[in-house]
Amino acid sequence: MPSNEAEDIGCGRSTYAAMVKSRLPAEYADAEENFAELLKAKFLDDYVRHQPPRVRLIESAVEKALSSIYPIPVEAFKSQSGQAEDCARLFLQRVLYRINRLKLFWFDDLNNYDNEHSAYLHELRDRIEQAWQAWELSFLDVAAVRREDVRAALLRRADYDVSPPPSPSGLYFRDHVGQIGYRRLLAIASLDGLVEASQLSRTLGGVSNDIHSMLTRVLVEEYGGGKLNRKHSTFFTAMLNELEMRTDPEAYFDVVPWEVLAGINHSFLLSERKRFYLRYVGGLLYTEISVPAAFDNYRAAAERLVLPKAARGYWELHIREDKRHGQWMLHDIALPLATRYPAEAWEITLGYDQQKLISERSGASVARSVRAAEIEAADQRTVRQSAA
Repeated sequence: MPSNEAEDIGCGRSTYAAMVKSRLPAEYADAEENFAELLKAKFLDDYVRHQPPRVRLIESAVEKALSSIYPIPVEAFKSQSGQAEDCARLFLQRVLYRINRLKLFWFDDLNNYDNEHSAYLHELRDRIEQAWQAWELSFLDVAAVRREDVRAALLRRADYDVSPPPSPSGLYFRDHVGQIGYRRLLAIASLDGLVEASQLSRTLGGVSNDIHSMLTRVLVEEYGGGKLNRKHSTFFTAMLNELEMRTDPEAYFDVVPWEVLAGINHSFLLSERKRFYLRYVGGLLYTEISVPAAFDNYRAAAERLVLPKAARGYWELHIREDKRHGQWMLHDIALPLATRYPAEAWEITLGYDQQKLISERSGASVARSVRAAEIEAADQRTVRQSAA
């Protein structure tokens, strides 16, 4: 595939990205643009205190989005969540992501971090998270989770999710996705894949013990034992290079669905608050347990498309290593934590179930985006053929 066509499938210039932007109401689009500029302001909290037009515009959009989607009953979301609601969710999750990314270092201009500890950003993040997280929890029967025997519940869930029945999305990737769709998959996944495991690093401060040591071991393996050529994100970069796609972080931010952003923001929330430590461990347990089965479909797609080994190496690495990481997370981290905190151990199961829900919703959104990319490409070919 020519490099210019490969570039078009994932970046902000694609028709899909333009469609996302065009369906955002002007109020949201303008507010996000102003928010991105606001993050660069000198003495941000003093600036916000005077409520200039830029801040009023942002606040109005945030309040409109929050009131339009939270709280929405679960059944209403499942049956009739529409374009307006999706726009509001996309706007709020993009705002959250822009705040959360300040917790990571991007080797960019140091002045970009002047507002890392802004009281206004802290309050804005909390305001969005409180409404969003209450909505997320409404999908789960928390009371039932609290009644379960934690050890039995985790063992049962892990046994199922390590090799689940194939999902419609998984089968689509394995058996049907084309090269255009595969590139869209990489474009979306790159937002997290290029800074992989960074949230895990936020949980490792504190005293050492067997549990802490095993979590550190997981992180060290994700980071390639300190060798850049073995770091997992390096393998993702190799996939992008092989397919002539951009490798700079956040290059494809504009094509990332709100459901994927929600998963990233959820990880930031849990890893930044030590009171949510058990929920974070439960979520990471689900991720490590479930990734090999999910990634096996992506690997199979790359093989079916006869792509070079470098274009699937990241999947193969995870399939191999996360089988081991999943067992470490279960037997050396989650179950010992349940013993250490018997009264709160149910929070591990809650974190597991919530991560599964968020991940499945995210995976479905990626599949929809991939299908849209392939339909778009097919339509463009038809137009070109008709013109010829």
